Amino acid sequence: MCSYHIANKATHVCPCGFYNHPEKDCVCAPGVVQKYLSKISGPLLDRIDLHVEVTPVDFTELASSQEAEKSNHIRTRVIQAREIQDLRFADREELHCNAQMSPKMVRKVCEISEAGTSLLKTAMEKLGLSARAYDRILKVARTIADLDGSENIELEHLAESINYRSLDREGWAG
Repeated sequence: MCSYHIANKATHVCPCGFYNHPEKDCVCAPGVVQKYLSKISGPLLDRIDLHVEVTPVDFTELASSQEAEKSNHIRTRVIQAREIQDLRFADREELHCNAQMSPKMVRKVCEISEAGTSLLKTAMEKLGLSARAYDRILKVARTIADLDGSENIELEHLAESINYRSLDREGWAG
């Protein structure tokens, strides 16, 4: 599949482009959305760490005067997280970030609590996730914890990471 088709599927989950739109109705026939999504292979999706469904932003949200997190604050947190990872992998010249960890290293670096293990087990069973998805969830959870400045992967880090596997959910789009 060429990069154009992957990008197109990344921007629209159905041919009409209105699936899950907050204001417009999808006009695709039943089953069309699932058929459209099934063109993206499971093994390809398995290799993507973050699956994020993005819907158009409502005008009232755009016009809101509510303060969002400032970009320079986000930048600072990202730099700090990268420094944490640089220290974590200082003795390994070939590693620079969590995403580069081998499955064996994931088991060492991404330790989770008993409650975390239970949460991940439930997610694995309910969502039918693969071993590759398991490792990716742990790597992303470790990164979320790093961004949070947390030494440990907490339940909320793990839950957020699991949430980023939306395309793994069978029938999520119809």
